[in-house]
Amino acid sequence: MAVVTIVGAGVIGVSWARLFGGAGWEVRVSDPRPDLREVVARELAGLDVTATEDLAAAATGADFVQEAGPERTDVKERIFATLAAHTRDGVVLASSSSSLVPSVIAQGNPAADRIVVGHPFNPPELMPLVEVVPGPRSSAAAVDRAVEVYRELGKLPVRLRKEIPGFVGNRLQKVFNDQAAYLVQQGIIDVRDLDDLVRASLGLRWATIGPFQSGTLGGGPAGMRHLVEHVGSQLTFETGSPDPAGMGEVLDAVEAAYGTGEEAYRRLAALRDRRTRGALAPLDWPEPRTADAEGGRK
Repeated sequence: MAVVTIVGAGVIGVSWARLFGGAGWEVRVSDPRPDLREVVARELAGLDVTATEDLAAAATGADFVQEAGPERTDVKERIFATLAAHTRDGVVLASSSSSLVPSVIAQGNPAADRIVVGHPFNPPELMPLVEVVPGPRSSAAAVDRAVEVYRELGKLPVRLRKEIPGFVGNRLQKVFNDQAAYLVQQGIIDVRDLDDLVRASLGLRWATIGPFQSGTLGGGPAGMRHLVEHVGSQLTFETGSPDPAGMGEVLDAVEAAYGTGEEAYRRLAALRDRRTRGALAPLDWPEPRTADAEGGRK
């Protein structure tokens, strides 16, 4: 049985552990938190999971490592130094980082050739995407192995050609979220209506086809070029930027709309997960890269 070491027992780490465990891997979860065993017993019941605060012991003999620790460079450098010292050559050391690039995480690390970013969207057990981001010293073999593992887990691994802070998914998300906050600040729309608008339009559209494919269809038989040269040529307005000083009011509005605390979190997470599961099967995830589905791409 293949062995995976999950570093970090927060929301992302637990979800990774559930995904790997459900796929038949032996899972080792390592985290210094004092309630580690209680978390594992509660969240990962029924799976082959071992909990330990000793990262070196958890890493020894592992076939793959998925780190999901704090988003701090100094912490990740310490974690990956331990992982490098206690894993054999060829074992991929993947970080779930949302923004830190591999070259920063791997700085001074003797196993830099084995370090990549495997950035999921939350929750990893449900969302198909994993961005696989190589650093300048990441080996092709490590990137290939990471892609292979994620694909075997039923994910859609997308390999970036080179590293960039925030990668692709979060850069797109940041631009979108900034505009959403700006529109709320300007009194154009409220929080709930904006969410409904996105769910009933762009969210639904982009769940079925991406923005470039959507543009191809939006232009009719003449394709995206026609859309850009006609409708697109009239979209000359300035989009504006949110006022950082006014973000407190936006956050107040979000909390008023959806609540905070453990009960609200579990209620919203259950709603998200139920809807996500309901959408995945009809959308054929993981999607096969066929000529019919991808316009000739295999």
